[in-house]
Amino acid sequence: MGSLRTSPPLPETVEVRRWMLATPAELSGLRASLHEALTGNVLADGESLDDIPEQVVLVATELATNALRHGMPPTIIRLLTYDDHFVLDVADHDLASVPELADTRPQGASGRGLQLARALSLDVGWYATDDTKHIWASFPRS
Repeated sequence: MGSLRTSPPLPETVEVRRWMLATPAELSGLRASLHEALTGNVLADGESLDDIPEQVVLVATELATNALRHGMPPTIIRLLTYDDHFVLDVADHDLASVPELADTRPQGASGRGLQLARALSLDVGWYATDDTKHIWASFPRS
């Protein structure tokens, strides 16, 4: 599988929405709010997502769970857009660790979120600023 590309998303991206999470209990609210930001519609109980929103929500949940479990709070999730793409950017404040793909971890170790992001998105990368480490994934709008 190799390593993740080290670069920020394209500079043309525009932030659509931002969430800050401190605990895993907030993940269900993130999923519902992210669906609404992606589609403009509230997800009704028992309603399923279309393919792209479902993939974005799944990757957001996985990456946010990893950040909450292994990073330093708060976890910041941003939905960005450019041209005909969405970009999901998940950040935490643990600058001491570098994102690792699951295939480089021992058998049975947790943290398959990056592998899932690679499988479901168009592109995945990571970068660090002075105070945050970001993992991003891009998706087509439709």
